[in-house]
Amino acid sequence: MHPFVGFGEAGRGEKGAGRDNESVNDSSTGWAASGLAWLTGFADGPPDHSRAAVATRAESLAARLSAAWRLRVDAGCLLTGRAALRGLHRAGRTSAGGATRLLPTADGWCALTLSRPDDIGAVPALVEADDVPTDPWTTVTEWARTHASDAVLERAVLLDLPVARLGETAPGPPRNTPLGPASSPRAAAGLLVADLTSMWAGPLCGQLMASAGATVVKVESPHRPDGTRAGDRLFYDWINQGKLSYAIDFDRDAARLKALLAAADVVIEGSRPGALARRGLSPHALAGPPGRVWVRITGHGADSPRVAFGDDAAVAGGLVGASGTGPVFCGDAIADPLTGLETAVAVSDSLSRGGGELIEVVMSQVAATYAALPAEPAGGCEAAPPQPPPPAPPAAGLGDDNARVDALVAQKGVAPC
Repeated sequence: MHPFVGFGEAGRGEKGAGRDNESVNDSSTGWAASGLAWLTGFADGPPDHSRAAVATRAESLAARLSAAWRLRVDAGCLLTGRAALRGLHRAGRTSAGGATRLLPTADGWCALTLSRPDDIGAVPALVEADDVPTDPWTTVTEWARTHASDAVLERAVLLDLPVARLGETAPGPPRNTPLGPASSPRAAAGLLVADLTSMWAGPLCGQLMASAGATVVKVESPHRPDGTRAGDRLFYDWINQGKLSYAIDFDRDAARLKALLAAADVVIEGSRPGALARRGLSPHALAGPPGRVWVRITGHGADSPRVAFGDDAAVAGGLVGASGTGPVFCGDAIADPLTGLETAVAVSDSLSRGGGELIEVVMSQVAATYAALPAEPAGGCEAAPPQPPPPAPPAAGLGDDNARVDALVAQKGVAPC
């Protein structure tokens, strides 16, 4: 069994496909036991159970994926595994990971993420001040309070900051469009997957495919590798274990990258608009094998220049917890793992139809889909802390598998050109 398959093996019981229907439908129990309640609400207050239906839908999808790909997937572990590994706890209007804040505005609420050095550097321009304290949040909070939500959104987007207005995005399923000839129905086992994504949502989809027996190639630029490599190593290993590492310059080595994408049965990417197209690497410009599935994951849609992270994307979709004084963050960057799970199910469904499709998944729309589920009373049963996933072996070092990947591509009869 692939080490990532045993999500239910770390003291969690048999979740996912192994639970009976009564357990799967008990949303309050599933929400509390998963660790999601532990991560939702104020740190000094009770856990919030208002989004318990999220756990029910996620467990249902995990069961579908378990049956289709012969896995045992614990949805609760997918949604709370990072928090468990990092020892995170609910923090009200500060995200569990600490980088995002829910900010009251003159007419509502916005979420802003300051996780990158460039984000911090853009704060003076955001608030139009020359002198901003080392901890900018007090200044940003006071500035947002005097501006309308649309004005906060517009100025932050102009500065390329991850930002969201609460509930700005409507629900929407993955969008499937024909891309090429179909093949016979397939599962994930034995497929070649090129994963160009980083962080959490896309890599989680790739990891689920690796767990199901696919050969997953994690593609990174040696000049700008996945940022999580430099972060929590336990989380990086958990999400990227078992993948081959292919480090390649997207410009100087475009021919080799083009060969990999042309050979891949599934491509997962989350590039900015035009980033692949101008290199001749778009799904419409690049031929592939029959039944190829091309997956595009974005924060706010393929036509939007906006960046997004899991917490601000969740707020855009309205997926927040409840309190007597306004919204609080729900879970830990919850739009990321929900999108990873939803994407994996969409890929499985496409492969069962024979593929030949482009699948576009928008994180904020995924969050809005879950936000539209019926809300529960804010109270509920006791909340258990999230339990860590089974220990993961180290993920491959950057570029460790370049020669092996080139050989796999050559075996498929595709040569760089």
